[in-house]
Amino acid sequence: MTMQFAPGALALARPRAVLSMPRADANDPKAMLAQINAAFEEFKAANEKSLKGKADIVLAEQVERINTDIGTMQANMQKAVDDLNAKVIAGGGGNVIGDIPSDPEYVNAFKAHMRKGDVSAAMQKGTAEDGGYLAPIEWDRTITGKLKQVSPIRANARVITISTAGFKKNFSDRAVGSGWVGETASRPATSTPQIGQLDFPLGEIYANPGISQQLLDDSAVDLEAWLRDEVDTEFSRQEGIAFLSGNGVNKPHGILTYVEGAANAARHPWGAIGVVKSGAAAGLTADGFIDLFYSIPSEFRAGAKLFTNRQSQGAMRKLKDGQGNYLWQPSYALGQPATLAGEAIVEIPDMPAVAADAIVALYGNMEATYLVVDRVGIRVLRDPFTNKPFVHFYTTKRVGGGLQNPEPMRALKVGQ
Repeated sequence: MTMQFAPGALALARPRAVLSMPRADANDPKAMLAQINAAFEEFKAANEKSLKGKADIVLAEQVERINTDIGTMQANMQKAVDDLNAKVIAGGGGNVIGDIPSDPEYVNAFKAHMRKGDVSAAMQKGTAEDGGYLAPIEWDRTITGKLKQVSPIRANARVITISTAGFKKNFSDRAVGSGWVGETASRPATSTPQIGQLDFPLGEIYANPGISQQLLDDSAVDLEAWLRDEVDTEFSRQEGIAFLSGNGVNKPHGILTYVEGAANAARHPWGAIGVVKSGAAAGLTADGFIDLFYSIPSEFRAGAKLFTNRQSQGAMRKLKDGQGNYLWQPSYALGQPATLAGEAIVEIPDMPAVAADAIVALYGNMEATYLVVDRVGIRVLRDPFTNKPFVHFYTTKRVGGGLQNPEPMRALKVGQ
């Protein structure tokens, strides 16, 4: 008898591949680093199998799943390293009722007494009067916040602090003329360098949250410190977006607006940030990145990095050189970034994803390219009067940003 199978049944019957190694402890960056390298080896093996064989939906899904997992593990490892660097051990240990620390000796003695069963009344924690008051529920005295991705452009750019209302910078085109002459030949006038000026206007970002005075007085959590951290994170997120794509209206001019063809392409006296094509109409190629890396002057090569988002790294992970070696390589030491053809990768969450005509990456020396201008810093006005009984924390920050020099940076644009 011949067995009949529905179309695709065999493919569906095959087991879905998964990463073979167990998940590393989120508190052990070294184990996470080892797991990333092992996962990358598994990714390469699966991708090679996919490239050599016929089209296979299950195998293609396996490659993409491992690719996604590597990106997740890379981000988790970076977060674990950051958490270890910034971790502050707080609290004295032990249970707390209100603001009164527990007495371990008393608690143990009370538990031992209750286990003897020599109490005259039947007590239970389900009823407050029968003993429920004595079994309070412990609760977490920290506040876990939803993820806010903060751009690292400030950390890589040049940052200055000013003490006046604005900042302007002068630029010379260095176009001085010269010529060779004989001993008695005339010396006609030569061209004189031109000086241009660029304004870096300041924008202001603010927050004005309020908390009632009684909640501030009675809360077991330091709400004032918590709110200060929340506002600081939000300011960092907003200015990071502006440093990348801000239109200059009450905010910084973003670096992407200075790329050839963008809104501020003609704003800088020296021109716009140059564009290199990716080599594919809707994707990335190894040759496109090689062209990108060699497009900036050698004087700026030392501090150059590749700035892109996490989704684009997934596409980069499949690229190979002419000898079949993968261009993308994971971190091999804690605190070190992943690389593409040896160039350090900096993840910018708000960079455009891979799509036709999109600027998916910037490559160059960000410190020599982009200037961040701070006016004083963050100011906080504690206002208990305007809206009683609420205390408002009026927080402001004045910051500007713009292109300092287009020469050390290039943009990778998807296209041929």
